[in-house]
Amino acid sequence: MEQADAEVIIENERVRVTAWTFAPGQATGMHRHELDYVVVPVSGGTFTVTAPDGTTAEMQQEAGRAYARSAGAEHDVAVAGPRQAMFVEVELKP
Repeated sequence: MEQADAEVIIENERVRVTAWTFAPGQATGMHRHELDYVVVPVSGGTFTVTAPDGTTAEMQQEAGRAYARSAGAEHDVAVAGPRQAMFVEVELKP
């Protein structure tokens, strides 16, 4: 699967802010979150989340409805719909 576009917008001693833009069929690639993080959906959309063991779950993002996750999450996130999708990820440094 093709890699989504990840643009680091801000990085300092407290946070790393990355804008993720997905064309149809693009994904983050399998990764592990080393930091707690907040996701702010910009466009909303449907994503397929794949765990390391291959199990999948569908996730619906709603534009502007942020959510937080703890460090340690490991997954690949792929846009599931036919439209471009975007979210902003804010990683919280210790």
